Parts: sequence; structure tokens; C-alpha cells
Amino acid sequence: MASAATAPPPPASLRRIVAASLIGTTIEWYDFFLYGSAAALVFNKLFFPNSDPLVGTLLSFLTYAVGFAARPLGALVFGHYGDRLGRKKLLVLSLLMMGAATFAIGLLPTYATVGVAAPVLLTVLRLIQGFALGGEWGGAVLLVSEHGDAKRRGFWASWPQTGAPAGQLLATGVLSLLTALISDSAFTAWGWRIPFLLSGVLVMVGLWIRLSVDESPVFKEALARAEARKTAQGDASEKMPLVAVLRHHWRDVLVAIGARMAENISYYVITAFILVYATTSAGVSRQTALNAVLIASAVHFAVIPAWGALSDRVGRRPVYLLGAAGVGLWMFPFFSLIDTGGFGNLILAVTVGLVLHGAMYAPQAAFFSEMFATRMRYSGASIGAQFASVAAGAPAPLIATALLVDYGSSTPIALYVIAAAVLTLIAVGVAKETRHRDLARIEEDGATGEKSAAARTADARTV
Repeated sequence: MASAATAPPPPASLRRIVAASLIGTTIEWYDFFLYGSAAALVFNKLFFPNSDPLVGTLLSFLTYAVGFAARPLGALVFGHYGDRLGRKKLLVLSLLMMGAATFAIGLLPTYATVGVAAPVLLTVLRLIQGFALGGEWGGAVLLVSEHGDAKRRGFWASWPQTGAPAGQLLATGVLSLLTALISDSAFTAWGWRIPFLLSGVLVMVGLWIRLSVDESPVFKEALARAEARKTAQGDASEKMPLVAVLRHHWRDVLVAIGARMAENISYYVITAFILVYATTSAGVSRQTALNAVLIASAVHFAVIPAWGALSDRVGRRPVYLLGAAGVGLWMFPFFSLIDTGGFGNLILAVTVGLVLHGAMYAPQAAFFSEMFATRMRYSGASIGAQFASVAAGAPAPLIATALLVDYGSSTPIALYVIAAAVLTLIAVGVAKETRHRDLARIEEDGATGEKSAAARTADARTV
């Protein structure tokens, strides 16, 4: 029986918690994707004007990649303090940091005004964005996972995952509206600043909602137990969450990293690299390719909760394995459909790819949350997710582009994604099923971080 501290909240309260996590992740992904779009559209002209146009674009994309590099650091710092101080406090901080950095980008002077200081300031603000996003994901999914019970955890925890397609839709929609309403010269002169400044308003809305929810009851109960142990043992010391994770949950961290490979690589190949491939190899206009990604992203948003609900019925592993295998098998048809140049085939290729990606992305939140003990859960889930993003998502468009340049064919790119899918199939295949785990009962043995005998027995029953 659940304790009073860990009993599931009433439906209205749970929906408010889900809304707080979803709106926050949507805003943070809006900020993150907005930067990428601006890097492709105007940053090369405004911050690197003395370079060759292509070199300027590469330099602006390099500042984009810096955001990925900062995400593991954000995972380490936010994970540590999130496991010590609580999920809510760190989520509020990550939202403020991301919003402030994005708003400041909208106020930045350009190279024409302050010279080399402009790209330097841009890079610093991008680092802050990446740092904040690295800490956002773990806290958002844990706040939802730890408020609900195991019966529908996959469904509820999948909602913060919809923040990625929602943020992409919002960022692209705002940019498309602006480009339709004002001239290209006006957009380059001042219009590009509006979406960044709009982030300030969005952050205030998200902050108001996040401040209205309670701290995770599972975390509060675990913190109380830890304090009671300190008092009983007369020892104020406690292992750092990072140390405990690496000592007692290193296998789970490796599983999480492996599980992210196909999910992260396929996502950026399907949504980012397609803009390169479709326009250069298939003769499709950039706007046509972008419209296909927008339509597919809307479907992606809709199917993620459905995949999460299915993981509650059949388990996290079967749904995740289906997604990894499906993405690998879809890669050759994916490129073949794009090669036809037809808009309908383009939509079909991207939509099916993102639907299969959703089968991995949806159960991921609950799956990773259920791997770790409460007092190291923020650190463990964040480290596994964000370290993988540096090795997978960050270089994926660059690797795919380099393969296209070297071989002039989509075959090596398809094989690249298939290799990632095989790695994910192995990682998830050797993992234990976690669907029935009670997050409040993944106990720690003293302060060592070892699971209790009861937790191990529960694990054995769910394999």
C-alpha cells in the first residue's frame, strides 16, 4: 500500500503537474530550436559577416553545437542539486536560465556594432542555453514520474516528452509567421529579434505554472529517510549522488546511453539532415521540406502519449525495441521516398520515421526514471540522457552530411542509423523490465546507494 506521502495525487493535481512539466519543456525546446533556425537564417550575416557565406554558416552552426556540449555539464550540476535540494527548485532555475539567455540573444548587438565581441557573447549565451537544457529534462520527467503511480506512469511521463515536437512547432511557426508578414530585409534588420524576446513572456507563463506545483512526494519521503539515517548513525556525511550513481548504477547509465543512440541519431537525421538531403539530392525546395517536417512533428506530438500508454500495458522494453527496430528498417524506404521528390512521399517518409521514433522517446521518461534510486535518480537519468546527446544527436547531422559528401549516396547514412539501432537493441535487450517498479520502494541500503533485498526481489519479478 502506498504511504500517505507517496499516494497518487488526485487527477486534477496530476494534470496540473503534467502541464507544468510540458509547458516548461516546450518553452525550453522552443528556445533551443529557435536558435538553430536563426543560425541557419541570419546569424551568419549578423555575427560572422566578414567570412565567406558558407564559412559564416558553418561558424553559426558551430555556436549551435556548443549548446550540445554544455548539456552534460548541466546534467551533472542540476542532477547533483536536484537530488540534494529537490526537483521543483532546479526546474524553476533551469527555466529562468534558459529564458534569460534567449531573451538576451534578442537584445545582442551585432558584429557591425561591437565587432568580435558579438559572436563571443552569442557563444556564451548559447552555452547557458545548453547548460539549462541539460538540467531541464531529468527534472521535468521525474516530477511527473514521482507524482503518479506505476499503473499509468508511462502515459503521464510521456507528456513532457511532447515538449520537443511542441517546441519545434512553436519556434518554426513563429518564424514562418514573421517571414510572411515582413520583408526579408526587415527580418534581417530587426524581425529576427522578436521570437527571442517573446521567450520572456513565455517564461513568465511557465514560471507561474511551475511555482504552483508541489515538490515530488517520493523525493520528500526519501529525503526524510536520509535525514533519519544521519540522525540514527550520528553521521552527517552522505555520498554525492554522482559518486553513488557511478558506483552502484553504472550499468544502468550505460543502458540509458545505449538506449539513446538510435533515438537521438534518428531524430536529428529525420528532422534536421533531411533539410540538406531533400534540397540537394532530391531537388525539393527548403520550404517544402520544412513543411513536411512540420506536419510530421504534429503527428509526432500526438502519438507520443499513445506509445507511453502502450508501454504501461506491455512494458517499456517491448515498445522501445519496436521503435529501435522500426527506425532501422525504415531508413532505406525513408531515403527512397525522399528521392522521388514528391511532397506526399516526403510527408510519409518523415511521418513514419517520427512515429517510430516516438516508440523510443515516449517510454524513455518512465524507463530511465525507474532505473535509479530516488536520491540519485535526477543524476542518473540526466547523465545517461545528456552524455548520449553529445555522442549521438550533436554530431548526427554533421556525420550524415559528411557521408553524403564523400559517397554521394544515402546508403552509408542509412547504415549509420541502422548501426545506431543495433546498438540500442542490444542496450535495451539486456536491460530489465521496469514497468511495475514502485519508485518509492527502490530503496537505498543506508547511504551506500545499493538496492535493498526487497527492491532486488521486485526487480526479479519484473524481468
